[in-house]
Amino acid sequence: MLTEPSSLAWWHVYPLGFCGVPVRDPDVAPAPRLRRLRNWVDYAAGLGVTGLLLGPVFAAQTHGYDSLDQFRVDPRLGSDDDLDALVSACGERGLAVVLDGVFNHVGDRHPLVLEALAGGPDGPRAGLFRIDWDAPGGPRPEVFEGHGSLVALNHAAPEVADYVVAVMTHWLRRGIAGWRLDAAYAVPPGFWRDVLARVRAEFPEAWFVAEVIHGDYAGFVGSSTVDSVTQYELWKAVWSSLTDRNFFELDWALRRHAGFLERFVPATFIGNHDVTRIASRVGPDAAVLALVVLMTTGGVPSVYYGDEQALLGVKEDRLGGDDAVRPAYPDSPHELTDVGAGMLQAHRELLGVRRARPWLSTARTETLAVSNTAYAYAARPTDGGPGLRVELDVSGTPRARVWAEDGAELFAFGG
Repeated sequence: MLTEPSSLAWWHVYPLGFCGVPVRDPDVAPAPRLRRLRNWVDYAAGLGVTGLLLGPVFAAQTHGYDSLDQFRVDPRLGSDDDLDALVSACGERGLAVVLDGVFNHVGDRHPLVLEALAGGPDGPRAGLFRIDWDAPGGPRPEVFEGHGSLVALNHAAPEVADYVVAVMTHWLRRGIAGWRLDAAYAVPPGFWRDVLARVRAEFPEAWFVAEVIHGDYAGFVGSSTVDSVTQYELWKAVWSSLTDRNFFELDWALRRHAGFLERFVPATFIGNHDVTRIASRVGPDAAVLALVVLMTTGGVPSVYYGDEQALLGVKEDRLGGDDAVRPAYPDSPHELTDVGAGMLQAHRELLGVRRARPWLSTARTETLAVSNTAYAYAARPTDGGPGLRVELDVSGTPRARVWAEDGAELFAFGG
């Protein structure tokens, strides 16, 4: 189970991409590819994170979010035993593992979907999905955000809640520590409240983070009872303030962020599997400044694999448009080049600063000075004690400084 949330920091990995799985083409040479990720467990521990936040690992049609069987590891990745071995290897190094739970929808070729359509409106599986039985051309299930291959579950049906509870507890019993709830914003909060109450009855220490992009973050946490939600507002403000040279935007977002911290600890990030790489958005130098913000403000931070190596990648709105931000990694860290060595060191140093100060998970920022191109703030513990001083400057070559409570310089970047 997880340690106290105050110590959490994740290495976020999209396993299908990381392990080189053919996502859209047939897998003509199935292999236990998940074992490649086991070779990187020491690397993750050395990075300074406290766990792995994994993208989809269950049997699916293509990209993992179109599941076919959430009780079985995707054969393109390997077997259930391979996942067990990864979780065990992580546990031996003090790393927790959180899995991606896609419980808003399933793939259109999921056996339950096929059974529901074959059984008709009075069939035993009909209640699992919202199906227009009188649609022109034949029965038509409701789909997720226009994606015909993603069939939405009917969250008003008790059997759907039973299904989600069964999946969650199955893998928690095998040693994982929690769940990322994909597209949680599309599911009624009351559904999560009821499901999580049942799961927590057996696993009270499990951690749940919900993908919520827009809206009332604190309200969602309160009504759903999840532990955290994805802080997209802060993500946008970080890169936008750097590209536009407008630190007033970041200052405003951090003021809102402080309000969220009064209610819950948000899941913070500067990159994930759905967005353009931070180094592509702002440039590799300014990406270090984005990292400084991530590691010196309140939240549960995650580092998306590749960002610690300053990888580039642009998300595009087309078939295959995610490929650039979901690349394969080498078989082992020994095969990395030195290109990303500086960014890797920055991650190690800043994660070290954070781990030495667990109060940073709930830290409040105090603006010391702000202009379009320069920003100084203090990050303080909630008891008002001494904290960190952070300075960012993009008036020329990006630079950043972080000073300790006693005035010692903890991190420096740029001129």
